[in-house]
Amino acid sequence: LLATIVSNPHQRVGELAFLSESELHQLLVEWNDTQADYPEDKCIHQLFEEQVERHPDAVALVFGNQQLTYQQLNTQANQLAHHLQSLGVKPDTLVGICVERSIEMVVGLLAVLKAGGAYLPLDSEYPIDRLSFMLEDAQVAVLLTQTHLLDKLPQHQAKVICLDQVWSQIDQNHQHNPASGVRAFNLANLIYTSGSTGRPKGVLVEHQGLCNLAQAQIQAFEVDSESRILQFASFSFDASISEILMALGSGAGLYLVTKDSLLPGQPLIEQLRNHGITHITLPPSALAVMPVVELPALKTIIVAGEACAVELVNQWSVGRNFFNAYGPTEASVCATIAKCHAQEKITIGRAIANKQIYILDQYLQPVPVGVPGELHIGGVGLARGYLHRPELTQEKFIPNPFRQGKGAGEQGSRGGESLYKTGDLARYLQDGNIEYIGRIDNQIKIRGFRIELGEIETLLGQHSNVQQCCVIARADNSGDKRLVAYVVAKQDVTLTTGELRQFLGDKLPGYMLPSAFVMLESLPLTPNGKVDRRALPNPDLHQELSADVIPNTEAEKIIADIWQQALKVEKVGIYDNFFELGGHSLLLVKINQQLQEKFNLQLSIVDMFTYPNIYRLSQYLTNKNQKENAIKENIPRTQYRREINHVRTQQLQSRQQYRSQQKGRK
Repeated sequence: LLATIVSNPHQRVGELAFLSESELHQLLVEWNDTQADYPEDKCIHQLFEEQVERHPDAVALVFGNQQLTYQQLNTQANQLAHHLQSLGVKPDTLVGICVERSIEMVVGLLAVLKAGGAYLPLDSEYPIDRLSFMLEDAQVAVLLTQTHLLDKLPQHQAKVICLDQVWSQIDQNHQHNPASGVRAFNLANLIYTSGSTGRPKGVLVEHQGLCNLAQAQIQAFEVDSESRILQFASFSFDASISEILMALGSGAGLYLVTKDSLLPGQPLIEQLRNHGITHITLPPSALAVMPVVELPALKTIIVAGEACAVELVNQWSVGRNFFNAYGPTEASVCATIAKCHAQEKITIGRAIANKQIYILDQYLQPVPVGVPGELHIGGVGLARGYLHRPELTQEKFIPNPFRQGKGAGEQGSRGGESLYKTGDLARYLQDGNIEYIGRIDNQIKIRGFRIELGEIETLLGQHSNVQQCCVIARADNSGDKRLVAYVVAKQDVTLTTGELRQFLGDKLPGYMLPSAFVMLESLPLTPNGKVDRRALPNPDLHQELSADVIPNTEAEKIIADIWQQALKVEKVGIYDNFFELGGHSLLLVKINQQLQEKFNLQLSIVDMFTYPNIYRLSQYLTNKNQKENAIKENIPRTQYRREINHVRTQQLQSRQQYRSQQKGRK
């Protein structure tokens, strides 16, 4: 550093070099020498078509008792693609897909790509407002859906095709691969992620980056035509295309199952065992609630979406490959991969083929090994940018200051020319692996979901009676992160948790809803007038609960005790909704196992979604238990009915007491 100052005393301080030439060469060249051949002139559906030629009779897709060979899947996708072309779908045309997990989901995706278009996945469980914004923002020309989902969709301008109705018509179309003129630099999909402005932002992803991703992952994870890959990720998230490409780009089998069957725990274990799954990708929080059992077919586990604990590697890496993958949607899903081993430090590894990683300070200067900086991604696979957001695109996709002529990873619309500023804090270790540290902004990851806290704050601030608000993620005693909203109401106004939760529930998907709302007279501020997030009080969750009705029956007390431990609350009322108390599907897995042991009953996760409060769940379990005991012990019918009526009377008295108290309150 001193030598640099002496040689050029007029240079700006932020531009002074404090790394030697050899250190710079290691960081910029040696550790980024990732050049590898890949199908740079092909589109992702063409990778699938190559496998159709090689393995026409191999099983490509399985869903329940349905299955399609590569040839059958290709034929159906081609027929739908010709129909889409007749409707005007061509390169860069956006086509919406709103379907449940099914054969039609994959057929529709391939058909859109074969027709030349790009697909926009839409989750029917999203609030109407969010779906409406996405359809309007993307100006979707055609929408593929299913008849029973029409009522969940908002008004829109797209032409609707109900896949369950039109197959008789589509079945008459040509079966050959259509010619579309689509090129590697054309769009493959549009993925909406959480946005700090209060609206989700659409990321424009091209074929080229996904082709590179497919080849890199197939090689790294040793996927071949004998592999069986479970499609776990939600179709509306970028990870789903990674799973689909790994399978259909290698000749492997892709296995779809219902949403309920994917719940971590026994349901998912059964799917892995029954189908002989060899490769699965999970968020670490999902893997953490899985019982460690013998799964001889499972060769490879990939975790992604959030930080991974070393305990998971120790438990699950014995006898199989365990990988930790990292990457944002803006870099075509995955940018680095680490192969993890028991008892070793967890990292996010190194850049995949044709990707470059730079860890830089605020002046875009490389930081030394071991020093934290912002992680920047370059090379093949950077997104085209954000739809209708030129300012944000310019802010996040910056010129690459290290580009040195035409080389590895410099093809494509942004490859080599730009760097994507991830907002992730990381550092290089001595061996060239990268350690992930955290975020430099308010974006967080919870259970694999990418969430901008600013989006929740913006929407919450739109409530007519909210004066100020702030949302943060807090970790409970077990390390689980939860969203907590802090709200200052307008003068002479009383706000309730239920009112605020309902307001946000109409605008945000469930995973973005705060588990607690804390009412404050004012938000704590730093000396410069910003919200002091560190000074925000811990939420007293039990004070927010409608615990006026305490559990009375033995069944209610057992359930309440299990809920209180899982939700980390001191009190829970028998009419409180599990999900409104901060519960989620991963917690349900733990609770389900405990309830089955306590009641000695078979209880499905679906039952717990159906009966989300203690009163209804205890009623269901008690009736189920009484009925099974009556069958086992051959109790006379009159006695059985008398016992059931006694239980119902107790529950009715509790309910009447609750209503009386609520009436007195009002």
